Amino acid sequence: MEHFYTLQGEGKHAGKAAYFIRLAGCDIGCHWCDVKESWDASPYPTFTANELADFVLKTNANLVVITGGEPAMYNLEELTAVLRANSIQVNIETSGAYPITGIFDWICVSPKKFKEPLAEALKMANELKIIVYNKHDFIWAKTFEKQITEQCLKLLQPEWDQSNKVNSIIVDFIKNNPEWQLSLQTHKYLNIP
Repeated sequence: MEHFYTLQGEGKHAGKAAYFIRLAGCDIGCHWCDVKESWDASPYPTFTANELADFVLKTNANLVVITGGEPAMYNLEELTAVLRANSIQVNIETSGAYPITGIFDWICVSPKKFKEPLAEALKMANELKIIVYNKHDFIWAKTFEKQITEQCLKLLQPEWDQSNKVNSIIVDFIKNNPEWQLSLQTHKYLNIP
C-alpha cells in the first residue's frame, strides 16, 4: 500500500527511526482500524522484494517494520531475507491470524476479536499488544497470558478515538497488574506518519 521512512510510534521500539512497509490486504475488519484503505489490495502497485529493499537502502534506515493491512497474509520469506542480507533489522506487526513466514528480529502480535490469533503466532511473539477500546478488553487481554512466552512484553494501547475514555482505566489496570505496560501512539501525538 505504501512505504515511508519515519519513527516507530508505538510498542517496544517507539522513537526509533524505521522504514515502514505497509502491505495492503486485510480481512480482519476492525471497526476502529485507522488504515481501512489498506483492506483492499487491488488499487495498489506491487513491488519485488529487491525493489522494496532498494527503497530502504536509499535512506539511513537500519530498521524495517512490515505492517498492514495484515502482512502475514503474504509469504514474507524473500522480503525478510533480502532485507536481512543488507544488515537491516526486520520487525513485523500482525494480528497473528495467519502463519508468520520469514525471519524477523521482533514480532509484535496485536490480536483482534474479529479473527483470533493462531497459537503458533502467540508463541512467536516478542510483544503482545492489546488495543483497549473498552473495559472488556482487559478480560480478553488476560486470556492470552498463558499462550505467550514468559519473555514476551505485554502492552496495552488505548484505541486512539477512545483514549480519553480508557486512559485512566488502563493506568489503574497496569497499577494492579504491573506485568503489563502502556503503549502510546506517539506518532499521532507528533502528527507524523
